[in-house]
Amino acid sequence: MDGPAAISSSPSSSSAVVDVGPSTSARSPEVMSEEEREEEDAGGGVEQVPEFVRRQTSTSASYRVVPMPPRRMEASTAPEDLAADDTLSCVIVILTFWFFVSMTLIMGIFGSEDLQIGPYSSILLKPNPLFVSSLKMESSEMKVAPVVYGFYKPPPLDVTKIWSWSLSTSVRPDTHKEWVHYLNEGSQINISYSVPSSSSLIIVIAKGIEGLAEWVEDPLYPDSALSWNVIRGNGTIRQDILKSYDYYVAIGNFNSEDVEVGVNLSIRSTVYDITGSYYMCNLTRRLCNFKILFPEGNQGVLTTPGPTEGAGNEVYVKLSYEPRWMTYFLGIGGMTSIMLWGFNCLNRIRRNNEDTLENQLRNVGPERAPLLPQKDDDLSSLGSSYDSGSQSGEEYQDLLEEGPCDGRPGGEGGKKYQPRQLCVICCDAPKDCFFIPCGHCASCFDCGVRVAEVAGTCPICRRRMKKVRRIYNV
Repeated sequence: MDGPAAISSSPSSSSAVVDVGPSTSARSPEVMSEEEREEEDAGGGVEQVPEFVRRQTSTSASYRVVPMPPRRMEASTAPEDLAADDTLSCVIVILTFWFFVSMTLIMGIFGSEDLQIGPYSSILLKPNPLFVSSLKMESSEMKVAPVVYGFYKPPPLDVTKIWSWSLSTSVRPDTHKEWVHYLNEGSQINISYSVPSSSSLIIVIAKGIEGLAEWVEDPLYPDSALSWNVIRGNGTIRQDILKSYDYYVAIGNFNSEDVEVGVNLSIRSTVYDITGSYYMCNLTRRLCNFKILFPEGNQGVLTTPGPTEGAGNEVYVKLSYEPRWMTYFLGIGGMTSIMLWGFNCLNRIRRNNEDTLENQLRNVGPERAPLLPQKDDDLSSLGSSYDSGSQSGEEYQDLLEEGPCDGRPGGEGGKKYQPRQLCVICCDAPKDCFFIPCGHCASCFDCGVRVAEVAGTCPICRRRMKKVRRIYNV
């Protein structure tokens, strides 16, 4: 039968079965009068039929829910919009992450630094060619300035320079004096001292500015420096250098009066052989720009002259690293492409899983077992299903005008509920459960459990259900 609702009856059965199909006609042709049929044919309009219609004529009425075809969301581009949002979020995260990485490299690891070095220093400059395109060195005006040499390969560290200097100075109470020298591996420091008074001083050799700061913070702690000695009278101190670094020689006075001291510093320094260089730049011009080859890279050696009489022996050089911007741009593009490819693969897999689940739900036919058990009506039986099916159309018209579930007593103590408060599946019990994780409340607990066991998806949004929770009225 092609009507909106097919009322199947059998003389041997006392139950009325109502199958609700997807048709949109107003009512069954068997229960329509001739005047109403003529009005419908003349108007050509289609009256919307409620989704569930229940016949109140038997105490043993049973219902079978015919699976409806899956309903699409109103916004058909929701998955595409979600994928676009994920892509935008991915791009923002990558750009932010790479920005902080770039700033860390440019301002931190390869940031500019001020070098304070002494006579006969030989410093190997070996930046990463992937991130640095050139080295810029600048110094103050000097008669004898440092020199920069360029090499394709690291030069040998096999040249020895021996030099010394002497001084007599007075150290004030609770102060110290310091001298810095850059020494390579294999160098040696020899210190001869003379303290005429009976007071004692502390002389230390600290590795780097960090070691010196640690000693200044706790000057009486012996392990705070590479070499820590209390000096009184005359004596010598020797220290071998095991790692190329800048080393500080400091003398501290922690007495209540000034103390005179004489110091003779003799240094055997190991420096690089500069005979095979292909590039040389004298910092008397105040600025040198040393290009770094890509991708093989090259090395530079910064050297300082020997000690000069009548002038300070400390040399100050500002060293700057010029970034290789192409690496940062390609890094951002490469990481963005990889992350977008990964996100697209995940989105494709997720859409395939959703389409497979949707196809499985669409293929569920009406021949499946009834979703709900038979429920007994509170009203007394008015006859067999044949008699109920052959009743006059006036009673059926009243049922349609009243609306689905309108005025029906609920399952709890005969309490009446509004149609919107009743279960959309059985139209009998009130809505007393909700689905997890979507949170929709559309059915009674019994129907919700059946839906979760058979379909496994929310009938409202088609999302997969995990649990069904009952709502208790207090």
